[in-house]
Amino acid sequence: MKSLLLVFLGGGLGSVIRFSLSKWISSLHNHHFPWGTLVVNVVACLVLGWIIGLADHKHIISPSARLFWTVGFCGGFSTFSTFSGELLNLLQSGLTVSLVLYIAGSVLLCVAAMYAGLFVGETS
Repeated sequence: MKSLLLVFLGGGLGSVIRFSLSKWISSLHNHHFPWGTLVVNVVACLVLGWIIGLADHKHIISPSARLFWTVGFCGGFSTFSTFSGELLNLLQSGLTVSLVLYIAGSVLLCVAAMYAGLFVGETS
């Protein structure tokens, strides 16, 4: 039951912060490119890598805190469903260049952010 509560609380916090950050980033421009979701997902991968590095390599985060931050917070903070919906919107709008840039940018930047976070967590 404790694990469910940790995931629930972390997921709620991550979702609220994701919504707020994504809306703020989107308000900074009037372009059709989904910058808010891209930034949120890259930050989520960076945080996830960092937490895993701290938990698995430095052993300074308890299993409960790891569960709260990885499954809960990062799970609620990042969003594959929004990413997929925005891809479909770009496709249906005929914005092929933005579609390709969004897919490539999301995959490359998220993997790089995950690796950077893991590196920082391991070397902290």
